[in-house]
Amino acid sequence: MLAASPSHAQYIQWEKCRPGQPNTPDKTCVVDGDTIWIDGVNVRMEGYDTPEPQTNICGGEREKALAGQASDRLVELLNTRSWTLELSGSQGGFGREIGTIYIDGRDVGEILVEERLARWWPDGDEWWCG
Repeated sequence: MLAASPSHAQYIQWEKCRPGQPNTPDKTCVVDGDTIWIDGVNVRMEGYDTPEPQTNICGGEREKALAGQASDRLVELLNTRSWTLELSGSQGGFGREIGTIYIDGRDVGEILVEERLARWWPDGDEWWCG
């Protein structure tokens, strides 16, 4: 099980993944507000969902803009706060590991939902669609 400790967090300078960036054993970047790559492992966050940056499933340009804000905020939190990553041991869609990032001991999903950059999943309303 991959677990990122606060000491691990000290040497990572997070940035957004570049479109088409190949996977490598050291790939570490933020895909979007609810998905990261860390040391070549694709991790989907558990319990919350953010707008999609590429597909804009339901909200068009508004959704894409909000997706960018959610991704930027996750990068900011990871680069400026103490964080840990816990994997659940299960896999989700697209072969991704399922995990939770804790920022200063708090689920990052709570922060993003409070800031209206995410919704609870699976039962939260996709308010950016309206």
